[in-house]
Amino acid sequence: MTIIVDDAGSGDLLFGVVIGAFRAETSEFKYNLVDVKFFQPNLHSEKEYLTETSRITKELTTALNLKSEEEVHLCQGYIFDDAAAELRKAFGEERIKRIRVTGEAQRLTEIAYLDEIRNLGYEPLPEREEKRAKSFFHMMRWLKANPERIHYAKTGWPRLKRYRLFKTTEDGKSEEAIKHGAICSECGADCEVPFKPDPHRPVYCRTCYSRHKRRKRQNMDQETSKAIARN
Repeated sequence: MTIIVDDAGSGDLLFGVVIGAFRAETSEFKYNLVDVKFFQPNLHSEKEYLTETSRITKELTTALNLKSEEEVHLCQGYIFDDAAAELRKAFGEERIKRIRVTGEAQRLTEIAYLDEIRNLGYEPLPEREEKRAKSFFHMMRWLKANPERIHYAKTGWPRLKRYRLFKTTEDGKSEEAIKHGAICSECGADCEVPFKPDPHRPVYCRTCYSRHKRRKRQNMDQETSKAIARN
């Protein structure tokens, strides 16, 4: 018999990572979570998620009552590098394989991750596996609309520093969640905006901003139409 171990969510912006263990011969499946805190600053830079993944993997194989001489097939993803090394020390090189996981083990682990992020109130894109970049920005837009959920994001990724949403104040709050009072440049109404207003640039309330975007889009469409006509 063989226990197959896979992960889901390691490349996704939201939540931690699901580690799933599946025994095909008996259809047994168990999973646990590498908490999102391991993918946030400090712990992420120390790569503590590798140690936690190793701990969970050993825990799952124990829960499935790993049989004598039974092989453990681990996903090839780097997140299992420490787990593979530790399992090989415990059970021998010949019993621990690194494979590309497909089929039921992959499906069940993915379902477990999707269930966890739905519990946050987020509905994933149906085609997220095929369109990773689109899924990333879909999750980011959801976080932007729900900045109080920022603690469920993998904010330890260095590439996120370019986005204002993931910049934090001294008390650890997202800058996106801080509201600043302003006066709409178009209608003159009091409003709140998620950035410090620049006195040299216009500021719009939500209603006027929507109209401004619509006019800008219409102007762009007109310019495109003129360009096509000229050609």
